[in-house]
Amino acid sequence: MIVRKLEKLVKSHLGSGKAVILIGARQVGKTTLLATIAAQYDSPALFINCDEPDMRALLFNKTSTELRAIIGNHKLVIIDEAQRVKNIGLSLKLITDQIKSVQLIVSGSSALELANEINEPLTGRKWEFMMYPISSEELMQFTSVTEERRLLNTRLIYGFYPDVVNNPGSEKKILKSLTDSYLYKDLFSFKDVRKPEVIEKILQALSLQIGAEVSYNEIADLVKSDPQTVSRYIDLLEKTMVVYRLPSFSRNLRNELKKSRKIYFYDNGVRNATIANFQPIELRKDAGALWENFIMTERLKFTSYAGIWSNKFFWRTKQQQEIDYIEERDGKLYTFEFKWGKVKKEKAPLTFTNAYPNSEHRVITPENYQTFIS
Repeated sequence: MIVRKLEKLVKSHLGSGKAVILIGARQVGKTTLLATIAAQYDSPALFINCDEPDMRALLFNKTSTELRAIIGNHKLVIIDEAQRVKNIGLSLKLITDQIKSVQLIVSGSSALELANEINEPLTGRKWEFMMYPISSEELMQFTSVTEERRLLNTRLIYGFYPDVVNNPGSEKKILKSLTDSYLYKDLFSFKDVRKPEVIEKILQALSLQIGAEVSYNEIADLVKSDPQTVSRYIDLLEKTMVVYRLPSFSRNLRNELKKSRKIYFYDNGVRNATIANFQPIELRKDAGALWENFIMTERLKFTSYAGIWSNKFFWRTKQQQEIDYIEERDGKLYTFEFKWGKVKKEKAPLTFTNAYPNSEHRVITPENYQTFIS
């Protein structure tokens, strides 16, 4: 069984007197992780699956006395798919404040709803963690560094969703099912989404612009909508953990782009399913874009699980000088270029190094990427 990085992290926060909140897209392995933690706990856990209507009713609009009766003698209470319960934050607050002997673990597949429900009631009462699809680092520890290097081309095409990784040969079928039904389920049921077909067209447009600056005006023209709708739908796609944005870095130079953004997918397989293209990497014109999306997201997983906090950017000037990725940590800039093919130069643009002389630069390739993400 693949050991998830969050297992150790979540366990280290149990017994702190605070609820543990686990957020992630559908099908990334949250329920499996919760079941593993429950099985290893030193006393039986109460596991409440809020996909079940009767389980949701257990938690809706209950007093602390009623919640205490439901929990009984259990010391660990796990609430899965908590976003399905209306006003869930109030029930979680009552359990945390009034039933001190209970350790609460809560998962939700939609930051869109769960964050809105719990942030205010649980202020100062929670530890919150983001769970992603399986990471390269987790797989390297499960198999080996060599094996994952051999499977790099496969990962670039099919990604890291648990069902995809665990069922080689069925990747296309699983990804089609995932993108047709599960992944956008929360999003399409949201009250402000009136045109699901527009979201699908936006996703296709974003899929073809990985590594490039994204213009909401251009996407609006492509999907026959308006920039405000495009902006709102991309925001929802980010909150439901389908895509994420990378802003531009601008400090010293007049010609630096200030308000641009790139948009990446949390999973290469989902990106490729969106445009129905699973061609082998050797036959693709977008290999460089797939590499950039892959390495960006694997770095995101690594830094998130390792607790490496940094501001993240890309850099580009009006003259098209660029740096793929920048991390700003403790006031210092670390810059990175992602190269799928042969490396012609290993230095950052002179304009950047002159403006920011204390920065450090690295080029990340298929030969050295594993030290960048583990």
